[in-house]
This record gives sequence, C-alpha cells and structure tokens, in this order.
Amino acid sequence: MGDNGSMNPPVLDIVCLCAAWCGTCGAYAQVFQALQQAWPGHRFRWIDIEDEADLVGEVDVETFPTWLVAHQGRVLFAGPVLPRQSDAQRMLEAQVSAAQRGDRMPLALPPEQLKAFEDLAARL
Repeated sequence: MGDNGSMNPPVLDIVCLCAAWCGTCGAYAQVFQALQQAWPGHRFRWIDIEDEADLVGEVDVETFPTWLVAHQGRVLFAGPVLPRQSDAQRMLEAQVSAAQRGDRMPLALPPEQLKAFEDLAARL
C-alpha cells in the first residue's frame, strides 16, 4: 500500500476539488480520508471550489470529484476520479511510479485548463 519499498519516494500533492452542495463529494470525503491514511507520505488537500475560489483560479471543474496530482509543482494528473477507493488507489500508484521515473503522462486537457491546473499546482 502506498509507496513503501522505495528509498526516496516522491512526495505528491493530491488535491480533491469538490463543492459542499455535491452529494457525490460528501460521500467521497470518507474515501479521500482513507487514502490519506494509507498514503501518509503525501500532501492531501480537500478544496471546496466555491469556498476557495481564489486558490482554484481558472480551473474549470465540470465533474466531481476532480483531482489534481502534482509533484514539485508539475501536474501529473488532472481530471475526474471515480468515487471508488480502488480506482483512486490504482491511479495514485501509477502517479507515484511516473514521478519516480520522471515521466510526464500526456494530459487530455485544453491548453488553457492545463495552464490553470499548473497555476494551482504552483500555489500549493
């Protein structure tokens, strides 16, 4: 579980973008907390896009929950995550591996949204 077995595991910023009015987000909060406990070496942040609109900036969240995973300000993943712990766990494992290798997976985002997520990652 997590990133055990690595001498110098990368520390990821793992951000869940949600809204208080979103029922799916409310149910997902427990999954996010369980992931945070399972991956103690990383920085987890729950951001309500309305309460912290200044921090979120120009990020356009269309589907909840939406995640941002970054390593040292570099966006590794940005997009919706199914509200199931097993799916999120697999995605995190892939992102830790990519960060360890220095890989940058192509992100299927419009250029302006990639820039918005990069700006958010830089502010974390």
